Amino acid sequence: MTKKERYQHFLEYFSTHHSLAETELHYSSPYELIVAVILSAQCTDKRVNMITPDFFKRFPSENELAEAQHHEVLSYIKSCSFPNNKTKHLIGMARMLKEEYGGVMPSEIKELQKLPGVGRKTANIIASVVYKKPALAVDTHVFRVSKRIGLTTNPKNPLDAERQLVEYIPEKKLRIAHHWLILHGRYICTARNPKCNECPISFFCRYYEENVRIPLENNNK
Repeated sequence: MTKKERYQHFLEYFSTHHSLAETELHYSSPYELIVAVILSAQCTDKRVNMITPDFFKRFPSENELAEAQHHEVLSYIKSCSFPNNKTKHLIGMARMLKEEYGGVMPSEIKELQKLPGVGRKTANIIASVVYKKPALAVDTHVFRVSKRIGLTTNPKNPLDAERQLVEYIPEKKLRIAHHWLILHGRYICTARNPKCNECPISFFCRYYEENVRIPLENNNK
């Protein structure tokens, strides 16, 4: 099966069966989303969603967070991975958002990346979710799943994977394709022991073909 055919099957299946896919992080404003995404680095969305309700009660906007002390912010997010670094990033992000952007979340990816704790992945998420821009964020799930399915070929890094995906996925589908790949990786194409036997897209998956179907056929000969 060619890469073009895999993309066609990918787009057709998910457009039909998961047309409303969206982030599982809980938020009600651009500020809340960027906080949640920063916290989500190497941490589950489930854990982040447990942390943020109390966090947002104490720090409802960048104004309160910008004035916060390190130890207080840390006390709210200590159950998250890398809490010290994330505390520094959150306070720094809030201060820059308040002082340099007047509390208005930037819409351009390059501007977003100037905020502490905001890399390309986070910037793409904010641009695509908040501003509906045609951007595709590549996290560990997207990187792994796109490679397994056969949508990317030996990507060197997340940026390389992003470039390959953007080349084939129509611009209007980029925003939602990010969520398709994340959710598929979270619940079906898991890092360890992917659930190939119950996967609905195994018929066009390169990993399934090479590691399940062909070995099975050879054993049955």
